[in-house]
Amino acid sequence: VQLQASGGGLVQAGGSLRLSCACSINIWRIDYMGWYRQTPGKQRELVADIASGGRTSYADPVKGRFTISTNAENILFLQMNSLKPEDTAVYYCMAKVSGNSYWGQGTLVTVSS
Repeated sequence: VQLQASGGGLVQAGGSLRLSCACSINIWRIDYMGWYRQTPGKQRELVADIASGGRTSYADPVKGRFTISTNAENILFLQMNSLKPEDTAVYYCMAKVSGNSYWGQGTLVTVSS
């Protein structure tokens, strides 16, 4: 399973970005997918996830601002609105398939104040 993340960049506070994660297998075969983020010196943290049945959940800091979704082309998205400087991080997509975890390479999001 290969994951290719993209869509990061530099944006001003209050702006929006959409991250994409292209999956090498059909999403219906994936048990769970999520977006995580990491800043220097800190542990990687869960931002949002989506289970195979479509249930989604969000970390408290991003609730109401971020939306996780998938499409028929086997792409995982993270729509990020009302971005804040504290959202600055490297964002990673992750997929669990048959108990194994796979990670994308990360995409940097920088939010300027």
